[in-house]
Amino acid sequence: MSPVTVFFRTLLKSSAIFIGTAVIFLHPQLEWSRVQGRSSMGDGTAVGARQGASDAAIDGLIALLKDPDAGVRRQAAHSLASLGSTRAVPALAAAMKDGDPEMRAVIVNALGELGDARGVPALRDALKDESAAVRGRAASALGEIGDRESVDALIAAVKDKSPDVRKRAIGALGEIGDSRAMDALTQALKDEDASIRRAAAGAIADIGGGGGPHPHPHPHPHPRPNPNPRLSFNLDRAMHLQTLTQVHLVVR
Repeated sequence: MSPVTVFFRTLLKSSAIFIGTAVIFLHPQLEWSRVQGRSSMGDGTAVGARQGASDAAIDGLIALLKDPDAGVRRQAAHSLASLGSTRAVPALAAAMKDGDPEMRAVIVNALGELGDARGVPALRDALKDESAAVRGRAASALGEIGDRESVDALIAAVKDKSPDVRKRAIGALGEIGDSRAMDALTQALKDEDASIRRAAAGAIADIGGGGGPHPHPHPHPHPRPNPNPRLSFNLDRAMHLQTLTQVHLVVR
C-alpha cells in the first residue's frame, strides 16, 4: 500500500469519526432515532442517558459562571440563555454580584430572554447598578417579562441620569401597560432629549389605548425563536453524515 493511499485512508477515517461524534454530541436526537430503530425496548434508558448528558452540560455551564476569566463567565451566561435553561436562573441571579459590568449586562439580557419570574428581583435591583448599560438592559428585560410589580421601580428609572436608561424604562412601562405610569410619562414629555419625548408619547398611547395593563403570558411574553439554530440539523445533513460513515467503512 502506497504512502498516498495510507494518508487518504487515515484522513477519511478521522473525518468520519470526528463528524459523527460532533453531530451526536450537538444533536443527540439523531443518535436516539438510530437506537430506537434498532431496538423495541421501552424502558427509556437512551432517553435518560441523553437527558443526563444535557443536565451535565448545563451544570458545567453554571459552574463556569464562577470562572476566573471574565470572558469565560460571559460566554457561559450567554450560552445558558441560548439554550433556554430556566434551571440556571437562580445561578444567573446570584452572579449579578460579579465585579465585571459587561458580565452583569450579559446576565440581565439572559434573565430577560429566559423570562422566569425568579429572575425579576435581580433585574429590579439591577436598575440601581452603577453601570448605565446594566441599568438600561435591566429596564428592557423587565419590560419583556411584563412584571407589573416592577412598575414603581421603572417609574423611578424614568428620572435616571442616563438618557438611554430613561428611554428604556419608558419603553418598558409602555410594554407593561400599567396606568400608574401615566404621570411619570407625562412628565417625560418635557425631557430635554427629543428621543425620550418621542418614546414617552408612544408609551402613553400604548397605555391609554387599553385602559389597563397589557396581558403578558408567563414565563415569557414573546415567542422566541429556536435559541440555538446550529442544533437544528436537517435530514440532508444527517444523510451526509451517513455517507461519510459508509465511506469510512468501505475504506477501512
